[in-house]
Amino acid sequence: MTDATALLKDEADRLFAGKRLLAFAVPAAILAYLACVFVAFDIPGLYDRARMDNARALAADSYSYKTHVARDNRTGELTIAIEGERKGTYPPGTAPDWVSLGNDTVIDLGGGHVVTYAGEAVRYDVPGFGPILAAPGARGVETNLSGNLPGWISLSKNRLAVATEAGRLTVTRNRTEVFRYFTGWELFFFTLDSPYHGAALSEILAGVRLDPARPNIVGAAQDFWSNPMWRHGEVAWAIFETVLMAFLGTMGAALIALPLAFLAARNFAPLRALRFGMRRVFDFLRGVDGLIWTIVLSRAFGPGPMTGALAILLTDTGSFGKMFSEALENVDAKQIEGVQSTGARPVQRYRFGVIPQITPVLLSQVLYYLESNTRSATIIGAITGGGIGLLLTQAMITQKDWEEVSYYIVLIVLMVMLMDWLSGWLRRRLIRGDAGGH
Repeated sequence: MTDATALLKDEADRLFAGKRLLAFAVPAAILAYLACVFVAFDIPGLYDRARMDNARALAADSYSYKTHVARDNRTGELTIAIEGERKGTYPPGTAPDWVSLGNDTVIDLGGGHVVTYAGEAVRYDVPGFGPILAAPGARGVETNLSGNLPGWISLSKNRLAVATEAGRLTVTRNRTEVFRYFTGWELFFFTLDSPYHGAALSEILAGVRLDPARPNIVGAAQDFWSNPMWRHGEVAWAIFETVLMAFLGTMGAALIALPLAFLAARNFAPLRALRFGMRRVFDFLRGVDGLIWTIVLSRAFGPGPMTGALAILLTDTGSFGKMFSEALENVDAKQIEGVQSTGARPVQRYRFGVIPQITPVLLSQVLYYLESNTRSATIIGAITGGGIGLLLTQAMITQKDWEEVSYYIVLIVLMVMLMDWLSGWLRRRLIRGDAGGH
């Protein structure tokens, strides 16, 4: 008994020693991995590469807009435009209330910051710093600045850039431009040329007719829908294309995968070679990522929403085929035998003895993938040239109107939330039979 006890004690000591070693080894391995990531991904270099000024400008552009006051130094032509776009340009002779037109153009940026266009020269009065004078000419931009300049002033031979909390001034040989930030999404509802721009909601609903040719509500709805800057009509169609892309791809994959799943299920396909071949087809379809299918199909069939739907269909056919075949292998054979005892044909046995058993699994997976593919269709649409993904990519590439990027992202989030709610509601109604949603 003594020897047995000693052996048990030695075994327990070895067991505890192994657990202690494991308790130290796992954290050590995690720390080693994090250290490797720290070096391999050059984490310290991120700070040096970071451009916080660009990040701040990007953040400001997402929730605000800029009004540009630009002068062509060659012709003297003055242009005032929201976001610098022609669609948001003020008519000649008109300006916002903080810009005074005349022989000299005076731009009041607030807080004592005033920019004056006087002839070909420009003057920026900065509180606490003094006036900044600049005169563009054939030899570059001449200024009154010298010595060590603060970080918010950038000066070279051909360019002067001044960035303060009130606004920004840029002077080159050909162009002088000031822009000022304002919170909000200007011209989101109506552009400057619309008779409803600046009108209160009460005026549109119950006021006098603002456009003699149209009732207020009809005219306002038309001008909002066809807004040339925000393109609400095009955006709505793009959202519809994205949802349709996800729906066609998901439902098409489910319809194709269900009959093929019978050929991959052990209890429905007796031929082993057939099951092996069908399962490898499913592995191949889902093994190739949807984005790869998107690129391949775009080269084969050209861009368009249908190409994106086909990419989703191919990927999901592989996923559904695997899940449906596994569900078929777990069906209760007694129910099939009960239907068969009534003299039902093979198709009827499948219809009444098999499908009702796997319907909850089928619906649950299809609805989940439909919800997930709504998000995926956004990225796929950016490649195939369809849906909200294309508009989002175009807005990000231009790096000009980031409030449009925010607008599209908000719509995408709302679309995903709606699909999540709809998917849950359908699950309750179709799977649980819960009409009340409780």
